[in-house]
Amino acid sequence: MDANSMIKAARKSAFGLVLIVAAAGAVPAAAGGEVRALAVPIPSELPPGELGKTVALGRDIVNHTNTHPLSRQYVGNNLACTSCHLDAGTKPGALSFLGAASAYPTYTPREKQVITLEDRNLNCFMRSMNGRRPPNGSAVSVAIAAYITWLSEGYPVKMSLKGPFGPNASPSLNIDEDDGDVPRGKTLYGSACANCHGSDGAGVGKFPPVWGSQSYNDGAGMASDLKLATYLRNTMPLGDPILSDQDALDIAAYVNAQPRPRFVLQEHLGSGK
Repeated sequence: MDANSMIKAARKSAFGLVLIVAAAGAVPAAAGGEVRALAVPIPSELPPGELGKTVALGRDIVNHTNTHPLSRQYVGNNLACTSCHLDAGTKPGALSFLGAASAYPTYTPREKQVITLEDRNLNCFMRSMNGRRPPNGSAVSVAIAAYITWLSEGYPVKMSLKGPFGPNASPSLNIDEDDGDVPRGKTLYGSACANCHGSDGAGVGKFPPVWGSQSYNDGAGMASDLKLATYLRNTMPLGDPILSDQDALDIAAYVNAQPRPRFVLQEHLGSGK
């Protein structure tokens, strides 16, 4: 049976959940090692009418968050959603949006409450983008949620019990976060990262800043050495992720040891329209 036939069979399954091993390799694992993702094709055709326009708007905002006229007022640095969620959230292993909507609502230990997909998106504006939280139900909020939901078509709804992790989330590295070597990370950063992100961490051209006033604040997920290391291990250097677990952790420890904005919740709770 080819991959397309397997996908069709999964969608017709009485239980709606069949693990599929595509020809290209194994199914990705969810955070915490729980394997449950389907090899679902990325949608290509937008929904008709106003819904399709909203999905397209969400994709545009994800790609140009810091410059888009609707979202730029909520961004406090020089990052866009796609700075971390590569290829507008469609690149596997790079904080993919694929299937993410199927995991919500979920409880998140950081906020100590149950949150929706919309909440999760808006919290990124406060932390990763060092800006203000757009209002729930605003054009920005609805459009991003609609876009991620569109990218989740074909995935079975299964609320995550491990926190805000979609079915394609990468498992955390099995390494002690305290073992990061900052001096070694500095050397590795210079050879593997500085060409794109600058020796000063300010970013070069289209490549985003990784520390300083225009990068994420210390309340962002990437401010965790282990989370950043997991991301680096799966994605960097861009197009040729060759770092070892220890390399990724050392670079993460160095990057997160550099100056960046502090996160103070009350300063990031927005009230705009």
